[in-house]
Amino acid sequence: MLKNINPIYVKVIFALAALLCLTPFISSPIALLMGIILTNLLFNPFPALTGKTVKWLLKISVVGLGFGMDLNKSLEVGKEGLLLTIITISTTLILGYFIGKLLKLDKVISYLISSGTAICGGSAIAAVSAVIKAKEKDISIALGVVFFLNALAIFIFPVLGHQLGLSQKDFGLWSAIAIHDTSSVVGAALAYGEEALDIAVTVKLSRALWIIPLSIFSMFLFKGKSNSIKIPWFILLFVLAVIANSYLNLPEWMSFNIPEISKQLLILTLFLVGAGLTFASIRESGAKPIVLGVSLWVIISVISLGYILYVV
Repeated sequence: MLKNINPIYVKVIFALAALLCLTPFISSPIALLMGIILTNLLFNPFPALTGKTVKWLLKISVVGLGFGMDLNKSLEVGKEGLLLTIITISTTLILGYFIGKLLKLDKVISYLISSGTAICGGSAIAAVSAVIKAKEKDISIALGVVFFLNALAIFIFPVLGHQLGLSQKDFGLWSAIAIHDTSSVVGAALAYGEEALDIAVTVKLSRALWIIPLSIFSMFLFKGKSNSIKIPWFILLFVLAVIANSYLNLPEWMSFNIPEISKQLLILTLFLVGAGLTFASIRESGAKPIVLGVSLWVIISVISLGYILYVV
């Protein structure tokens, strides 16, 4: 990390980089990489603001994408991904338990990483950790592992998709199942194509609803007494946006401009996600949690890819 740099200059650099992400010159992987490089080479001058902004921008952007999607197509895609979702979630949680035990990893950390891999990364970890009352250190380790793998996914998955000759539909489904966080799913799919993006968002958001039964299951598994289950309400707004675009005669600025603006906001979101990922947080995770995270990620990626290619 470079030292003795005026904090004002760092703020200006970050602000300019963020503005650049709102132009058509920056792709989703480049935005993420910019955030990672700047925060590790310099430092993140807005750490608290970055975290809050990412959460809101992601929700707003996803709802905005709904104004460019068709309900009938979305239902068809969601139906195809349902069985695969059930298979991969249950498989991930079961394998996570046994691999974690084999590695002699702490039960809570193992469960948080498995939950994040099974459903939707940081959101699932946050929801489950509130229910089982996980310690802050356990949460940070699980988030560090998941965010690190999310960053890799944005670069690796589009390349693999093209090498394997996956169609837009197949890649959208695969990325929604095999990549953890919604932001990284959107980033990878956005880099692959428009149709892949629509499918990935639809399947990922339907998958995110599994946070609710997982949280209830976790409450009984860890014998927690908390009734606090974080429900991703923005998904309902996304569904309403899709319905409105499918059945109402919306003006062009809503059906075209809003989704386009949302895509640019998602690129900005990925820059901010990268700005929150430091090498120190990755090192703090240690080897065993990363081994568990990578193992589950690879297994689920292979299982879901095989299902998409040979069963769907």
